[in-house]
Amino acid sequence: MPPPPQEAPRPPKRVDPVPGTPFGVVHLDVPAVTSGPAVGSLVAGIGSIVVSLVVICFGVGGARLGGAWAAGAFTVPGSLAGAAAIVAGLLARRQIRRAAPPPAVRFTGNGIAVAGISCGAVGLLLSLLGLGLALLLQLA
Repeated sequence: MPPPPQEAPRPPKRVDPVPGTPFGVVHLDVPAVTSGPAVGSLVAGIGSIVVSLVVICFGVGGARLGGAWAAGAFTVPGSLAGAAAIVAGLLARRQIRRAAPPPAVRFTGNGIAVAGISCGAVGLLLSLLGLGLALLLQLA
């Protein structure tokens, strides 16, 4: 197996000489990292939308066979995933906005966090609307 490719060496951001010695303090440029909570928010939001579509399918498709029970059972994880996506997205945006001093790691992924928040909100809303539709069709 060939060895992994080596990254090109990054030049130091700046070098401060230490007075009275031939040495210096090197400040390296730390690359930005995608926020983990932002990615988790997007994954949970997409999962919430998928589960909410299952809620709607069970509620509409099985209306005469007690589909409201199945829709209600799937509403719980769909709603929890949607709420988790919203919370994780808000935490990720806070993490990304926070200013870090230069040697610390900078976080990126604001667009991913916003997408996770919106997907989570849509999934939560669709889950609750799917349950309401299932109950309405069950009682009609």
